[in-house]
This record gives sequence, C-alpha cells and structure tokens, in this order.
Amino acid sequence: MNAPSEFASFLAKRRTPKFKLPAGATDAHCHVFGPGAIFPYAPNRRYTPEDAPKEMLRALHDHLGISRAVIVQASCHGTDNAAMMDCLASDPKRYRGVAIVDDSFGDAQFDTLHAGGVRGVRFNFVKHLGGTPDMAVFHRTMDRIKGRGWHVVLHVDAPSIVPLSDMIRKLPVTFVIDHMGRVPGKDGVNQEPLKALLELAKLPNGWVKVCGSERISFPPYSEAVPIAQAIMAVAPDRVLWGTDFPHPNASHEADEADLVDLVPQFTSDPALQHRLLVDNPAKLYDFGPVE
Repeated sequence: MNAPSEFASFLAKRRTPKFKLPAGATDAHCHVFGPGAIFPYAPNRRYTPEDAPKEMLRALHDHLGISRAVIVQASCHGTDNAAMMDCLASDPKRYRGVAIVDDSFGDAQFDTLHAGGVRGVRFNFVKHLGGTPDMAVFHRTMDRIKGRGWHVVLHVDAPSIVPLSDMIRKLPVTFVIDHMGRVPGKDGVNQEPLKALLELAKLPNGWVKVCGSERISFPPYSEAVPIAQAIMAVAPDRVLWGTDFPHPNASHEADEADLVDLVPQFTSDPALQHRLLVDNPAKLYDFGPVE
C-alpha cells in the first residue's frame, strides 16, 4: 500500500525492518496526536507534541507490516479522548484503545468508549508528567471498570515500582505496566526495580509491555534486550510489544524498524514471538481472528 504523499518524506527517513512480522502482529502501544486544529491539546498539558494524526500512524504501520494497533491516550490530550476514538472508528477491526478518564465519566460515557473499542484506562505515575494521580479518583475508577472486563495501564518510573508494589498487588482488575517499568537498561537485570517488576509480572493479573527500549537505552538498544528477556521468561502469556510511536518526550529520534528488529533478540522462538505479537494482544484487547 502506497503511503499518502504528505507522509512520503516521513517514511523516507525510516528503513524497512529485517524481521518480518507475522500476520496479525499488533502494535500494543502507540499514540495519535491531533491534528491540534481538529483535536485540541489539553490546556493543562505538560508538553505539546507535533501533530501525528491517524493517517501518519496508518502509513507507518503499513510500512512496518503491522496489522493491528492499540491506541493509548496520551496525557497531552487529557481526558478528551476524541482523537483516539476517531482513529478507532476509522477501522474498528484494526484498532483498540486505552482511555484517560476521571470522575466526570458516568456509565453512559464508559458504554460509549467500550462500544468504540476501548478496553482499558491509563494512569500516569511518572514524575515529569505530574507524578502520582489523585488516588481517590484512581480507586473509584477501578471500581467502575472491574465489572467491564477492562484493565488499567500503569505508566510508572523505575524508582516508583517498589513503593507502588503493595497497591498494585491489591488491584481488583488486570493491570499492564508500560515500557518495562522504565527501568534503566544500564543498571542490568539485578537492579531492585526490575526484581520488583518481575514479581508483579508473575501475578495472574499482571502484564508488562516489552516496549520502550528507546526509553531505557540508546541505539542499538542492546542494554534493553536482557531486561525484555527477563520479563518474557516469567510471563510469556502476559507480555505485549509496541512501538510507542511517535515517542513523546524522547531522548533521541528512534527508527521503529530498529524496535521491530529487537523482537527476535527478545526471543528467537517463533511460537513465543507469535504469542508476544499476536496471541497476547488479541486476548487482552478482544481482537477477532486474523484475516
């Protein structure tokens, strides 16, 4: 499929992955931003991204060979999930979503989100994005979603994993930890935050995304590989992979083909690769059979 002409220069900067993704491969963590003229950014946002609309994301996924995607609401759009929902509506079989909500959302709003393809909510605990959220709102939201079969996505910093572990263990819903807990790749597999993350990953309702290699290391991301391998070893049926496109607040410009090519380094077993890329996200996000 040829990319729209306005994205030709964008794709020209990105190479084609060496690793061929299987049919049904899912980018389980990516974003759409704006366009701001149509979907304004939140007034209280901590950063203002460049527009990265659904057409740009689609062009990238077609270039990489990605069949499906989970659009994660980012903090720059706040609780206005319109841009994310617009992307989901453009191809309901291809897309699912994770929303940001607050106490203003009632049953009708949750029903609308679910009908549109949303299967989870996200809370940021990351310091540069505002730190710990209002925990009363957080726990009330858990009560609202636990009967819907939804999950909560937790965006945490490495130093917060140990202090948050008791709270996370008591969650009444499935939880998903973003970006390998943002544990620094340079600190290796014996660091305490990773040990705590692995204990959480062993819980039957605990999932971890082995994405964000570009957030915990630098190209060629070799320091991230042992971290991902350790996570996959303890929870092969509860891991997800994603590109994190368009990499908000990144320390460097990442080529998503490099991130795709990390998958066979995470595991050389085709069955485990298929679980990571196809089976696990299909189970968590209610995707239909691969066509």
